[in-house]
Amino acid sequence: MVRYADPGALEWVESGGGPLIAVPETVLPFWAGADSEELDTDYDRACEVDGYVGLLPVGDSAALVLGDEPASTSYLPDQAAFVRWSAAHCEGDLLAGVPAALDAAVWEQEIRWQVPGPVLLFDSAWPGGAAGRREHLRVPLTAGTYAVRAAYAQPGPETWVGLVQLRRLAH
Repeated sequence: MVRYADPGALEWVESGGGPLIAVPETVLPFWAGADSEELDTDYDRACEVDGYVGLLPVGDSAALVLGDEPASTSYLPDQAAFVRWSAAHCEGDLLAGVPAALDAAVWEQEIRWQVPGPVLLFDSAWPGGAAGRREHLRVPLTAGTYAVRAAYAQPGPETWVGLVQLRRLAH
């Protein structure tokens, strides 16, 4: 697979061309990816998500689909945000622009995501049971409800970044 993000400070997850998905660890076995005998696979459902983010039922929980484009993606715990590498000369340029991008972003409408705990980010074409053996990123979320908002921003003349920010809501 072609890698667009140079190795650097963060782990980056890429897809083979479809959306990435963050699935709660507790329901990973229920995500079949593209491997299904159903007419519409889980991967097909993920591809149908319109916009930057969406939720899909998985087991007794929901997975967060990172739609729009299959950009290299990482997670910044200090900003509680998935960062999607759309354009930048290097990882340092991209990361340096994140604070300005968070401040200047025009956010889409928030969605609410209930998670039972940590999630794995991986290519939505893969079955959840294989995610731990393939390129993935574990995000140690605390169980609860999160407000999720998404945007694209241009923090510099040659830097574009996608943002998916999570905010844990009080009970």
